[in-house]
Amino acid sequence: MITKEGDKKVLIVTYYWPPAGGPGVQRWLKFVSYLPQFGIEPIVYIPENPAYPIVDENLQNQVPEGITIIKQPIREPGSFAKKLFSNKTKQLQSGILPSRKASFATRCMLYIRANFFIPDARVGWVKPSIAYLKKYCKENHINTLITSGPPHSLHLIGLQLQKEIGVKWLADFRDPWTTIHYFAQLPLGKRAIKKHKELEKEVLAAADCITVTSNLTQEEFKKLTNKSIYVVTNGYDAEQLPKDPIPLDTKFSIAHIGSLLSDRNPKLLWKALADLIIVYPSLKEDLQITLAGVVSEEVLTSIADAGLENYVQNLGYISHTEAIRLQHASQILLLLEMDKEETKVILPGKLFEYMAAKRPILALGPEGGAIEPVLKETNAGVYYSYQKFNAIYSYLERQYLIYRTGTIQVQSNGIATYSREAVSKKMAAVLHNL
Repeated sequence: MITKEGDKKVLIVTYYWPPAGGPGVQRWLKFVSYLPQFGIEPIVYIPENPAYPIVDENLQNQVPEGITIIKQPIREPGSFAKKLFSNKTKQLQSGILPSRKASFATRCMLYIRANFFIPDARVGWVKPSIAYLKKYCKENHINTLITSGPPHSLHLIGLQLQKEIGVKWLADFRDPWTTIHYFAQLPLGKRAIKKHKELEKEVLAAADCITVTSNLTQEEFKKLTNKSIYVVTNGYDAEQLPKDPIPLDTKFSIAHIGSLLSDRNPKLLWKALADLIIVYPSLKEDLQITLAGVVSEEVLTSIADAGLENYVQNLGYISHTEAIRLQHASQILLLLEMDKEETKVILPGKLFEYMAAKRPILALGPEGGAIEPVLKETNAGVYYSYQKFNAIYSYLERQYLIYRTGTIQVQSNGIATYSREAVSKKMAAVLHNL
């Protein structure tokens, strides 16, 4: 990393950082890599001993050389609980909420986490971080601060530092706060809900500016604050794309990369594939359903009920490098967002990597989701609601017939707008205007 005299020093407070795996780490890891090109010197503050639910050691290689990283210990209730309930705790840390059939111990853990650790289980890091960073910012002449959430407790660090030492503060929301899909599923008491909403409103009102990842989140937050809100999406890293072409799968492969939990179970998609096999017997030899990431038992049961279990390649969690290779090799990329009003605002990070792979995207989600206009703008794929069986069937049929007679292609355009370099330039402009 090359910084120049006169670059703007910016302190970035983030919980997720390599070796953390999963989507939460990618946004600021990539911003830190590209911001120096635009006159920003990033300094990263992270926990010294985090309890990451997913670890990807390969991501350590993507941390820019020469970057300043400062750390302080964190005490997390998950670390203690992990010793007692390792599997259950890992699920809770991963955002997988237990079913009603969950054990009493698991439900107790979730109740305590929801009502006694507000806004989240990392809130214990707030006070020691404020004390440490107040001194660090003064000694190193840092006047600009970014907090990235979730975990939204990190925004409380920015809130207090702004009050105490007057730093300019950008609150970055990778996901919404009280309207995120799992918020309503938490066993929150009235007091806890009230506290969440008060903190959300206070953060949005106090931050000097706010960045979000979709236009719909921007519209949502405008109802709560009159502060400047900028849309800075996630993106794809052109430098991480394969240098040589990746051969396409010989099978008619449909790949989903990332967690596939029960509330994203595309039952009509499985039915469409099962019906296609009846109409096109050759699909019995051609079909491959590739799943990479945590997959719920309910999803696997639905696949089996549709008679498709023999076509499944269930890879489990794979590294980010392997995920990129898989994206480029697959015939069709499957993108699933939960069919809920709250998830309309979500633009998942993997959407942009999918687009960069230049493989056709079949996306399913709620009516009016933020994903749909991006796919239309770039001509990178199609978007249907989960109920559109005929549309899903027809799309798969068209693609399969193309596969049988040639090569499935996608004529996308405007993808470069979403490169990490392009979105970092946009973020840098926001920071320079602070």
